[in-house]
Amino acid sequence: MSTSTEQVDPIVHRFAVVTCVVALLPIGIGTLVTTLRAGMAFADWPTSDGHNMFLYPWLNDLRHTDRFTEHGHRLAGIVIGITSIGLVAVTMIRERRSWVRNYTVAVLIAVIGQGLLGGARVLMNASQLAMVHSITGALFFVICVVFAMLTGKKWSATRADKARLPAMANATVLILPMLVLIQYWLGGMFRHAGRMMFEHLAGAAVVAVVGLLCSVMLIRGRSVSLRKSGLFILAALLIQLALGAGAWITKLNVPAFGWVAATGSPASVVFRSMHTVGGMLLLTTSVLASVHVIRRISWDGASSALNARGVGTKEGLV
Repeated sequence: MSTSTEQVDPIVHRFAVVTCVVALLPIGIGTLVTTLRAGMAFADWPTSDGHNMFLYPWLNDLRHTDRFTEHGHRLAGIVIGITSIGLVAVTMIRERRSWVRNYTVAVLIAVIGQGLLGGARVLMNASQLAMVHSITGALFFVICVVFAMLTGKKWSATRADKARLPAMANATVLILPMLVLIQYWLGGMFRHAGRMMFEHLAGAAVVAVVGLLCSVMLIRGRSVSLRKSGLFILAALLIQLALGAGAWITKLNVPAFGWVAATGSPASVVFRSMHTVGGMLLLTTSVLASVHVIRRISWDGASSALNARGVGTKEGLV
């Protein structure tokens, strides 16, 4: 993917990090839109009640939470779009590596596609597209964070070490992102359509067990990068479980404890929205760990091939 002799441009990396931070804005507001059922606050797109999106009197809607939140989501989408254009421009000016340039173009295309998908959801009044829009938004954030990691100085400067993970550990880490993505979809079904509640709970148990297993195996490894990945997964998993419990308690009644949930309460809105964002962060940490594992597997494969030919060592591979 890259070699230790390649020069890392700090400006591109910093812009990539900024893109990740900005991406949280439309995603975070978008989760509020779903929680508040505000996706159809406006029946038109790309205009808002016939107004140009930039000229709509947004601040006048402070008392109308659904309209204020939905239009805020649209404006945040414009901000991430402009940021992505800036990322492409900076990369084209400062980068010579074709994969870096191509990656930023893919990020911009993903932003455009995400915007069109959001618009189609409004024009078609399709709640199914709202769920797809949420999933693709999470995947967009993942590719942004992966890009920020790949363009970082630490990634390019890292040398392969002798630490290896057992085959079972590699397989488990690679499976985890798929399980988290399925669980994210199940959560979307429950959140958008009120279906698959028990499947979502069962999926949470599976992800918790596999995620904990991955964390333990990575943390016990001798590689610093893998240990950090394990700690990140563990932290994201514990936070997500806590948010899930909060979302459950504040949304649904718990008769055994005499708890009666207040529909639409601020606590419910916060927990349910943050639980969605937490799922995205868990997906992101699991994907980052998988990228590290794939890199390590490629090191081992390349080293074996070189040793079989009697040339080179892993020292020069990154």
